[in-house]
Amino acid sequence: MTVRASHRVLLDRVSLTAPTGSVTGIVGPNGGGKSTLLRALVRAVPLADGEVVIDGQNVRARSRRWIARQVAEVGQRIEPDPALSVTDEVALGGLARRGVLRSGGAGFDAPVAAALAAVGLTQRASDRLATLSGGELQRVALARALAHGAPHVLLDEPTNHLDIRHRLEIVSLVRRIAPTVVIVLHDLELAARLCDHVVVLDRGRIAASGSPENTLTPQVLDPVYDVDTRVHTGPDGHTRFAFSLPNDHTGHRRKDIL
Repeated sequence: MTVRASHRVLLDRVSLTAPTGSVTGIVGPNGGGKSTLLRALVRAVPLADGEVVIDGQNVRARSRRWIARQVAEVGQRIEPDPALSVTDEVALGGLARRGVLRSGGAGFDAPVAAALAAVGLTQRASDRLATLSGGELQRVALARALAHGAPHVLLDEPTNHLDIRHRLEIVSLVRRIAPTVVIVLHDLELAARLCDHVVVLDRGRIAASGSPENTLTPQVLDPVYDVDTRVHTGPDGHTRFAFSLPNDHTGHRRKDIL
């Protein structure tokens, strides 16, 4: 698919397949086209060329209601109505599934209760969204996606604003949110740990696509991020990365920063 804005090419002939039952990660530097790609998948931005197919259906030929039933989204910027309660916001996720709200409001049904419990917000179910922190709002958004019950979910940096414990809890939930997950991540160690398939985007083009072992390598990451990358396996068996700035003009390696 290709996406243009004025005279700029935001996505240049990007091809992506997200198999059912898998977690597909999208990584790359800022401005690489990651969020644009997610938006293109649900027809939120027009395609200059190409097509998006969900379960054999071309989204251009389907209504936005159909897309909403098939795909749940959690974006980077969470801006719900602050007057709503946590329960009401999460219950909105079930609108596409049920079609209409229950009499008297969204209702505290079983999927909503289960979603709130999954993200640790049961005790705040009746609180107004205006009283929540940024991390709590992020968890509400994930609970809403859980309550949605869609077969596909798009997650754009879902661990933003979360502390360490809740970040780990959300990571453990990713595979339960939907059968097919496409997730944008900046954390490469998390991508290596969580994803079955990784797409590395660089300035709107695919720099690499494949398993984490084949894509999250110095050969791929160094030119994309303009860093020197070292990869090793930690004591827990997970992939670890160390990054430093490239050699300066004197030929000396700059100090490691990450």
